[in-house]
Amino acid sequence: MADALLQDLWFRQTDGVVIDGIDTDDESVVIRARAQELQAACPSCGVLSGRVHSRYVRRLADSPVGGRRVVIELQVRRFRCRERGCTRATFAEQINGLTFRYGRRSSGLQSVLRQVALMLAGRAGARLVKTLTSVVSRSTLLRLVRALPDPEPATPRVLGVDEFALRKGHVYGTILVDIETRQPVDLLPGRSVATVAQWLTDHPGVEVICRDRSVAYAEAGRIGAPDATHVADRWHIWKNLAEAVEKTVVQHRALLRKPQDETPARPFMPADFAEPAPSAAPAGPRLTGRLSDRVRQQHVAVHDLLTQGMGLRAIARELSLARNTVRRLAHAGSPDELLVGQWTGRTSILDPHKPYLHQRWNEGCTNAAQLFAELRERGYQGGSTIVRQYVRRLREAFPHADVPRKPPSVRDVTSWITRHPDSLDADQAQQLKDVLARCPALDRAAEHVRAFADLMNNRNGRQLHHWIAKVQADDLPALHTFTAGLAQDLDAVVAGLSMSYSSGPVEGHNNKIKMLKRQMFGRASFDLLRKRVLLAARVLERGLV
Repeated sequence: MADALLQDLWFRQTDGVVIDGIDTDDESVVIRARAQELQAACPSCGVLSGRVHSRYVRRLADSPVGGRRVVIELQVRRFRCRERGCTRATFAEQINGLTFRYGRRSSGLQSVLRQVALMLAGRAGARLVKTLTSVVSRSTLLRLVRALPDPEPATPRVLGVDEFALRKGHVYGTILVDIETRQPVDLLPGRSVATVAQWLTDHPGVEVICRDRSVAYAEAGRIGAPDATHVADRWHIWKNLAEAVEKTVVQHRALLRKPQDETPARPFMPADFAEPAPSAAPAGPRLTGRLSDRVRQQHVAVHDLLTQGMGLRAIARELSLARNTVRRLAHAGSPDELLVGQWTGRTSILDPHKPYLHQRWNEGCTNAAQLFAELRERGYQGGSTIVRQYVRRLREAFPHADVPRKPPSVRDVTSWITRHPDSLDADQAQQLKDVLARCPALDRAAEHVRAFADLMNNRNGRQLHHWIAKVQADDLPALHTFTAGLAQDLDAVVAGLSMSYSSGPVEGHNNKIKMLKRQMFGRASFDLLRKRVLLAARVLERGLV
């Protein structure tokens, strides 16, 4: 029953084939088939012929079924060509949708392997195919990609141009993207003016060119597509403005620090720090409490046993007490002697080193771990707990002034000025307000940045001339340099600030190329990379190879 269903399913997918039988086992499925057409067309002249020259069997690997590999044993006929003038004497029949010349796989499996190779390249593709119960080497998958015909690049109306690195710092290429469909159009092996201009000349019809501020691509567009409108990317324009703002902040970095008016803290004087003096008279005995009651009971029990003539060791065993505890209870005339704390007048092991601690405290060192390490080098034999406790008491008695707040860095201030005000938290907004209040030049620069942001977000590129005039009337050299750069490519900048086109799709494909290069490490030659970039996009769009 299963074989009949498999035969019916396979027959529906393949026309012109008669199935003679199916053999199955736990690992494979073997399909024995033959062509049902009586004649075939010569691949050279196209004349139909029914004169059979010979027969042979082709073994074709097909897509796996149910985790078992499928092998097609196809009986193929070789025909004699009936056209006397044809260069072929004989030819083998090919079944449409199943076989192709010199192929050891079915057309369906070949198509699947091509898609896997385009998506995953060699090693990853070979691992995936292995899980699908097919065995194909990574080199075979790469040969399948290289054997694909080069796609014919279409001519888009809106073209995006950018560079990408084949070997960063050494070898670069150019990627061309259709901005309207967001699909790659072509990859060029270089970024020179001549390479890009030649492509534009060979593909007339480009009306809009989206690019960065590159001079080479601007010149190539003027040569290859003189009637096209150039659109400078807004992200690159804003990046250039941020660099100019950073230079302005660097020029006024001295004003980023808030002036400190606080008076310094009074230095530590040894006479000011009086350690708690021990009481001259011992404290009175403890009269109540769980410890007091237990000591009194043990004292009575020990002395009762002593009067009975028992020794200290026997008393300790009888009462389950330590012998030293029994000895102290036996020598005490009353339990009050054991419940009174007495000051022995002992000195601390830290006393010889306290002058050095006081000196280091006045110098600003308040880290107990560091002070302990320095004392160990000076011969201190005690533990770190004593040092930590003493430093804690010094800190409570002589608290240092709060550590002054770190002033904002150049990068911080530049980021605050060039970001949307709503994206700043309350602390950042207050710090920026303080900095702008101390530095009028930065305040004016921030006003210009906000005006440019409104101009860019509202697509008011035609007002750029008024903005440039206001900046040039102000004393901000870095912004003057920025406006001079805008003037060199003014038409493209105005178009970039007015039109909705941008180089965003190009940058996205540029990141995709980086991923493909990592995937093809060691095999990332330009021809293979170009086919993967161009053909993989078509596979994702239409599912075709």
